[in-house]
Amino acid sequence: MFAALRKLFGRSPTEPPAQRPLSRAAPRAPRFDEQLVPQLIHDHRELVHVYEQIGLLPERDRWDLLPTQLLAFKSQLEAHLLAENVRFYNYVEYTLRDDEENFNLIRDFRREMNAIARGVIDFVKKYQQPLVTQAERGAFIADYRQVGALLVQRIEREEGSLYPLYQNV
Repeated sequence: MFAALRKLFGRSPTEPPAQRPLSRAAPRAPRFDEQLVPQLIHDHRELVHVYEQIGLLPERDRWDLLPTQLLAFKSQLEAHLLAENVRFYNYVEYTLRDDEENFNLIRDFRREMNAIARGVIDFVKKYQQPLVTQAERGAFIADYRQVGALLVQRIEREEGSLYPLYQNV
């Protein structure tokens, strides 16, 4: 069968495939988008709102809605992180590529922010099963507060220290 395909495409069974040089196009420079930072800040407001709504579920004894709401939050967060990583960080790192000190500072900041994001994602994954015991529910509330503090810390640092760099580089 393969011999017939090779014959059809003009090669004998023993003839190696033609070697084509790999063409590497020069990477495109990321583009500045004046709407990016306002959109990221809007995402933050939406994420905080959704997170606060999740916090109301235990108060309303709606533990059954928790997994669904956490997944919705996680999806929104991942979309935000994707935009941030692809559009924001790539642009700032590209722009600062010749400024080693600031480039490394941005890289460190990115790693730190990604570690916080992983903590939030792990929190969501941890609470995908129904919470039926008081111990499980108490653990959720404690973790919810801790993750909320991390989320607020991340947002404050991004908006106060990081996002202004985008408009000033």
